[in-house]
Amino acid sequence: MSSALDRQVRPIYDALDTGSNKSALVACNKILKKQPKNVLVKALKALALVRSQKVEESLVLCDEILASKPTDDGVLSAMMHVLRGLGRHKDTVQMFEEAFKKEPSNEDLGNQTFLANVRAGHWKTAQQVATKLYKQFRKEQYLYWSVMAAVLQANDSATPANMRTMLYQLALRLITSSPNPSFNQADRFHLHLSILRELGSYDDALKLLDSEIGKYICAASIVCNEVRRDIWRAKGLLQEEGKRAETLIVEHNDRNWLELLAVLDATFASASDLAGDETRKSDLVAECLRVQELLDSIAAKDGKSDRSGPLALLELEKRARQYGVSTACSASGTDDGRIVELLKDYFGRIGDKACCYEDLLPYVLLDGELASQWASFLEAVASSYSPQSDLQRLINCHKLLRYSLQPSEVTVEAELSHADIYTKHYLEGVQLGKNLAVTDLQPADDLAILAGHAFVNLWTMTNEEKYLYNAVSLLEYAVARSKPSFRIRLMLIRIYRLLGAPAQAIEHYRAMQIKQIQNDTLSHFLLSRSSPFSLAATGDLTFMTEHIESSQIYLSNTQDTPEYVVRAFNGEKYSQIPEFVIFENRVECSLQRNIAKLEHTRMRLGFDLVSPEIVDMELIDLKFIFDRGLLQDHFDNRDFDVLPNYQPCSGPSLNEQTMLFGKSEGQGWLWSFLKVYIRAFQHASDLDDTVEEKLLIGDRPKATEANSKPLKERLCTRSDEELSELTEDELTFVRYADALAEWLEPHHDYVRPPPSVVLAEAAKQTELKTGHPLKGIEIPTTNGGSHKKDEEAPPVADPPALVTSFFENMTARFAQVKSGQSPAAALYVAALMQEAFVLLMLETFRFKSNSVVKIHKLGNLVAHFKPIKAQALASIKDVAEQLVKMSESEGTADRRKEIVESCAQGSMKELDHDFILNVAKKLSDSRKVMLEGFGKGILRVVAMYPN
Repeated sequence: MSSALDRQVRPIYDALDTGSNKSALVACNKILKKQPKNVLVKALKALALVRSQKVEESLVLCDEILASKPTDDGVLSAMMHVLRGLGRHKDTVQMFEEAFKKEPSNEDLGNQTFLANVRAGHWKTAQQVATKLYKQFRKEQYLYWSVMAAVLQANDSATPANMRTMLYQLALRLITSSPNPSFNQADRFHLHLSILRELGSYDDALKLLDSEIGKYICAASIVCNEVRRDIWRAKGLLQEEGKRAETLIVEHNDRNWLELLAVLDATFASASDLAGDETRKSDLVAECLRVQELLDSIAAKDGKSDRSGPLALLELEKRARQYGVSTACSASGTDDGRIVELLKDYFGRIGDKACCYEDLLPYVLLDGELASQWASFLEAVASSYSPQSDLQRLINCHKLLRYSLQPSEVTVEAELSHADIYTKHYLEGVQLGKNLAVTDLQPADDLAILAGHAFVNLWTMTNEEKYLYNAVSLLEYAVARSKPSFRIRLMLIRIYRLLGAPAQAIEHYRAMQIKQIQNDTLSHFLLSRSSPFSLAATGDLTFMTEHIESSQIYLSNTQDTPEYVVRAFNGEKYSQIPEFVIFENRVECSLQRNIAKLEHTRMRLGFDLVSPEIVDMELIDLKFIFDRGLLQDHFDNRDFDVLPNYQPCSGPSLNEQTMLFGKSEGQGWLWSFLKVYIRAFQHASDLDDTVEEKLLIGDRPKATEANSKPLKERLCTRSDEELSELTEDELTFVRYADALAEWLEPHHDYVRPPPSVVLAEAAKQTELKTGHPLKGIEIPTTNGGSHKKDEEAPPVADPPALVTSFFENMTARFAQVKSGQSPAAALYVAALMQEAFVLLMLETFRFKSNSVVKIHKLGNLVAHFKPIKAQALASIKDVAEQLVKMSESEGTADRRKEIVESCAQGSMKELDHDFILNVAKKLSDSRKVMLEGFGKGILRVVAMYPN
């Protein structure tokens, strides 16, 4: 670049860097007037247009620049950003490939071509480019790039199973052809070992591992040692692994839990099928005693500074009991209660640590006398709240006792007693942290969480909402004193949703300050089945905004994670590359991502009037999700375990108890609703596969055997597994939607204009907007604008009973559920009725035009719509009025009094009355706003579609 041109384009780069896209466009146009063939400035203008959301104008420049096959680094760099913004990853790859073909001796272009394929996940092409680079420039790094690309291609889900072994063999052949051994670098060594492990070439791998340099690398590299451990286990070298681990434990004071597990695995490596073989059983007993002695010495040496020794003794005893040698391992040789003694010892050492409960869970499921001994020990622990270590010991006692409760012990009276005890102990223990900073967690938080569990359990057993009032009052009291406690906030989010008070749930969700990948793993707590809580129709876009904000992680993943993979290739961090690729894939194909998108669509249709633009946009988005899901299963990254669970092991978990409507949205739920909406949007749209292929910007999921069947056939297929994830009301809605679609589908197919006509109209609109016609599209001549088809119109059938009776049945269902204490179920029934009405408008959208009805003689069909719509309007208005009437009983002094009085039992009386009153006010006000807003919102939605 000349210095003069550099001075001219520098302001453009500065404007783009600062986000001043308008200034950048002005500067580009100024230069292009004098230099109309300046490709760099055209590329920068295209980038400014993309960032200004002027996609159609940028496409013309993009095509022009790509046709010139640029090789200049500045142009290629700018175009890479342009094409990424347009989602045209294939064009990016092709651009660099064309540049490399024009200058095959340019090593930098070869690098960029390889990395462009890496960003796009084109592993086969990347491997070929890397091989070419290695042959031409003889740099060993390129050889390992080729090896890594072959491995990634083998790991790709789209690669046939019979090809994977061949690819690994290719990778092994390449790596063994290297002029230098792989152990010159730890990551190269890790790659070599990983390939041998996948091929099952354990002997060759052991030769590498047994060398001095191999041992040194494994001792210094955690990732290499992990592969070594896998190979030894796969080879059956459990005894050798145990000896190695024992040496590290004894001589180097290594307390890695994996090493202790290796010792235990070696102890029981040959313990299968001991029945009748007294010799082998005696040998196992002797070995158990030896290992027990070793672990006893470790526990004695470490004391309370490390818990690995005592925990390993528990694991040894658990496994020994499984093989019937527990008595022989006991100190007396006859006592079967050693497991209890070990539990007591562990609790004595670690009972004042928060980890004690989770550590002991695998070992406390005891029977008979052993369970009684353990329970008696825990009950004898003193109820002390100071110092903090004694408080933590008390908390662990409560958790362990509660976990071990038998079904006969979980009664309403017992749970009331438990809730009272937990609450009492919390109120006394919370005084210990009264001087802590607001950023610190209170040491007594878990007692409030335990009380919340007891109250939720009482609600589950009795279906009395007063227990949920107690739960939210105590948990609100606790979180006010322990603001960073996300576990309390998660419980409150779940309970408030059950109570039909989403505003309070949002308040706690926002207080958690969810960031980055947590938007994928934790957003389901708020956004799952959130459409019945959306007040978008009244102008409150809170939930829609939360959906949009939570989706930013997926954009970041698309933009940033490929760059991390590129950096890993440049830095030869081969052990990290598969992890980055897996991470990108899991986030890209996230189940929560697609569920949230579908929920957002359901909310949007209750806010925006159905229009061709919305129909086409949503159809393209949902079809992309549907086709991609057929290529690869969705990954469920949702974290349910983060929700605390201290319920008895014999009953349902807190997650199961607080799940809204008792069912979680899974892939079956997603598939069921995707098919409903894709089918409806497809009926309302003029787009088909031919039109999409011509007009769509960006890449689409490639066609495979999984999605080779016609879309119509795939949409009509439903499995019992999918439908099992729906609630009763959702199943009714889906059946209504299917019946409506099947009734109208023949008429949609008949009326829809041919693709040539749709493409011609799109070409005209684009030319009017940009001044340039769409390439590759010919505008056919039409006969006066009429597109009437020659074949006979399909016969008009009567509407199905599922369609005509849906709104009447749902009105009866609403009357059934509205009498429940929580309005959540009534809200969802009303939301489904509104959704069904919008779906009816969507399915009949094509037949609104009188000219269409007249040309295609659809008068008899359209005549059926009026009574269905009239019945729908009457039912929906009736339900909306009932919701508004229900809201009148909320937010009143009587409702607040009812909530406060329900919390005036037992130890809950110790809570400040004004605090509980404030909680009651917020709760009842939230429900009032929700019911009133949703009721009025439904009326606004139906008013958008006049007769």
